[in-house]
Amino acid sequence: MNTKPIIYQVLPRLFTNYNADLTPGGTLEQNGSGKLNQITARVLDGIKELGVTHVWYTGIIEHATATDFSAAGIAPDNPKVVKGVAGSPYAIKDYYDVNPFLAEEVDNRMAEFEALVERTHKAGMKVLIDFVPNHTARQYHSDSAPAGIEDFGARDNSAAEFLPSNNYYYISRQQFVPSIDLGEGDEAYIEFPAKATGNDCFTAFPGRDDWYETVKLNYGQNYADGSKHFQPIPDTWFKMLHILRFWCGKGVDGFRCDMAFMVPTEFWQWAIPNVKEHYPDVIFIAEIYDTGLYREFIDVAGFDYLYDKVNLYDTLRGIECNHISAAQLTRCWQTVNGLEPHLLNFLENHDEQRFASRFYAGDAARVLPSLAVSAFIGTGAMMIYAGQELGEKGEDAEGFSGFDGRTTIFDYWSVDTTRRWLDDGNVTDRLLTDDERRLRRLYARVLNICNTERAIRAGRFFDLMYVNYDNPDVDPHRQYVFLRCYAGETILVAVNFADHPVDMKINIPGHAFEVLDLVEQSLLATELISGETAVKHFTRERPFETRVDAAGAVVWRMRAATR
Repeated sequence: MNTKPIIYQVLPRLFTNYNADLTPGGTLEQNGSGKLNQITARVLDGIKELGVTHVWYTGIIEHATATDFSAAGIAPDNPKVVKGVAGSPYAIKDYYDVNPFLAEEVDNRMAEFEALVERTHKAGMKVLIDFVPNHTARQYHSDSAPAGIEDFGARDNSAAEFLPSNNYYYISRQQFVPSIDLGEGDEAYIEFPAKATGNDCFTAFPGRDDWYETVKLNYGQNYADGSKHFQPIPDTWFKMLHILRFWCGKGVDGFRCDMAFMVPTEFWQWAIPNVKEHYPDVIFIAEIYDTGLYREFIDVAGFDYLYDKVNLYDTLRGIECNHISAAQLTRCWQTVNGLEPHLLNFLENHDEQRFASRFYAGDAARVLPSLAVSAFIGTGAMMIYAGQELGEKGEDAEGFSGFDGRTTIFDYWSVDTTRRWLDDGNVTDRLLTDDERRLRRLYARVLNICNTERAIRAGRFFDLMYVNYDNPDVDPHRQYVFLRCYAGETILVAVNFADHPVDMKINIPGHAFEVLDLVEQSLLATELISGETAVKHFTRERPFETRVDAAGAVVWRMRAATR
């Protein structure tokens, strides 16, 4: 890939909802919903300005909801097994349809999505959507599937707890009785026999914190004894392959695969090449939380990118919040050494607390060192979450989603910062504060550097900390320094997590000049964030000197520094 993917995650249900008069737990009629048609060419141009190459539209595929769309011919869901009023984007009820509340004309919802795909491509960006392979909503039914495609579970033998040919797992002779109210009388939700719950809960009695609104899909693995039954190829595999190809046919350029590690690797090893045979440029991103599986999911399963949550994200958060030493960043790249082109870094997404929230940093202005490390440490992908670039704090208690520093995925709501930036579709900054304007410019500068600078997009990495641990002018607990190099261009990145500015004198080892084939010299360098220029000494004998602001970073570019 000739570009470093810069992904902008957006939940359309919230993003283009301009209603500011919101009721916690409110209905669609009360709170409204963003529409796909409102993500106009002007909006997309505003997103592209940030350096974005891919837009991840979260919550496109139709999921269970407490809102009744039966008038449009859509079977209603029992609200007792729906989280929130809007519902979870990860409780899919129809893999072949678009959520009706996203459409201005419900009967035209797929066409409105296809038009959004076309607009996004015309704006010079690619389209990602969620693929949710591990579980469905408890009441799955497709009213939009192509002819000949049967629903999941349509031919299951529900008397058997496990059969390779079944799409679901069953708990024999037991009724589904989670620790939530399932209602009474005609409004009650009744499931018999019970199906296993999505988070590998193989009992009829999931708890409130289990994914009780979802049902685990069966890929031919018997979790009771660990046996695998992949020949003949299970029906679930064929169904999922057809779904992936269906959305590729709609112009989708890639999939963020929800809880990919909860699905057998063998499925991915089969499905991804089968998709790429017809759609070779489609990318697959795995949501994964085990560094021990990283190599398998790249080398065997065939994923293009993996979430690096438990490695880099958790470390950066620990440095910011818990005074973990910045020296741990060296361990991060060592853990994934050789895998960097396949990693997706982020500071926020829909599962995590907002950086600016009181539960995390508490101040959006502190983001630069974490942002610079995430964006510049590797050649893999970088992702931000809509509103992050404006310092969104996630301080609403929206309904099912309480006051937790996250932006809801379960409720009808709108987001204050993006709502003001969108300005009823005019896309201006007139309603933003000065701090929000500055922050958005900073994000645009950092994210655009990812692709304008070849050393960041495709260059080699060199950690400078091992020759600076005993350096009195570099605090390894609060500062981190590294090089990126590519064909005549060297970039030095220095970040400072401390609450005070520092004047750093950074040692450059002879080994760096040797392995990167660099020339020792004094030369005019440019600091890419501020635009400052200065003569810098880039030698093993004389330290590289730079000032770094409190909670700041510098990115010094030096050209013609190779042999």
